[in-house]
Amino acid sequence: MDTATDHSAGQGSGPAGDRSAAPAGAVPPSSLSPSRAADFMRCPLLYRFRVIDRLPEKPSPAATRGTVVHAVLERLFDAPAAERTAPRARGLLPGEWQKLLAARPELAELFQGEDGTHDDQRLAAWLADAERLVDRWFELEDPTRLEPAERELFVETVIEGAGATGLKLRGIVDRLDVAPSGDLRIVDYKTGKAPAPQYRGDALFQMMFYALVIWRLRGRVPRRLQLVYLGSGDVLTYDPVEAELLGVERKLRALWEAISLATETGEWRPRPTKLCGWCDHQAVCPEFGGTPPPYPLPLPAQREGGAAGPDAPGEAGQGRMDPV
Repeated sequence: MDTATDHSAGQGSGPAGDRSAAPAGAVPPSSLSPSRAADFMRCPLLYRFRVIDRLPEKPSPAATRGTVVHAVLERLFDAPAAERTAPRARGLLPGEWQKLLAARPELAELFQGEDGTHDDQRLAAWLADAERLVDRWFELEDPTRLEPAERELFVETVIEGAGATGLKLRGIVDRLDVAPSGDLRIVDYKTGKAPAPQYRGDALFQMMFYALVIWRLRGRVPRRLQLVYLGSGDVLTYDPVEAELLGVERKLRALWEAISLATETGEWRPRPTKLCGWCDHQAVCPEFGGTPPPYPLPLPAQREGGAAGPDAPGEAGQGRMDPV
């Protein structure tokens, strides 16, 4: 899970269609998480909308359910091993939902009927789906035999030599298991279904990102990376080696150079894919006839005291990025 690792992601000060909604006091990105790295690789303009412009995005029932299920799987380990049962885990769901709702009252809109009133049946069905995900976890792992070393572990390290101040990598690891031998296992829960083999690259990249950070922090290459897909009941594992992690580090350096260049020039080009159909920002995307908000960071001409010309990067006439 990689949420809340970039403070600017998924937030905003106005509606996505409002070109005046650029955030006050916007600052250049200073760190990279697996989610934001994936955003830039998928579409640089999406990265800009989430990190620079901080445009709001609609919450989804699936993502919200994932947050609650993750919280339950974390909290269950507070109980003694013998009490880590499926009924106990299911019983934690309503309370974790209420905690999340208190922190984010806007999520109540997910369970409103057409007349704007609360829909108890919709909420009950959503909680029932969450229960099924929790139950499936017990089919895949036995929490009575697990004693995680860390849960929801925030990790952060700096790769030196990447830019003037280095590249700060950060993220949240769902679970870190440490064997008596000292071997490390990084576990990540996914509440969706396991992707087909040809589409597993994104999930593996996220896990290799975590492995790199843990290696740099603890001086030991994780023995195993484990993805637990609660939606389909699959458990995928991968055993990384040092050479692969060095390759990931080189990739992240190159990625950060590209992000830094885009930040400096304002050239955040869209990269259209099939995933565009699920994007919340079509109204301000040039690929859909929209115009991005005014770029909130200073461009080179502005820093020199001049005004950016009509062909300056970051204006409405943006180009496009196609797969290489």
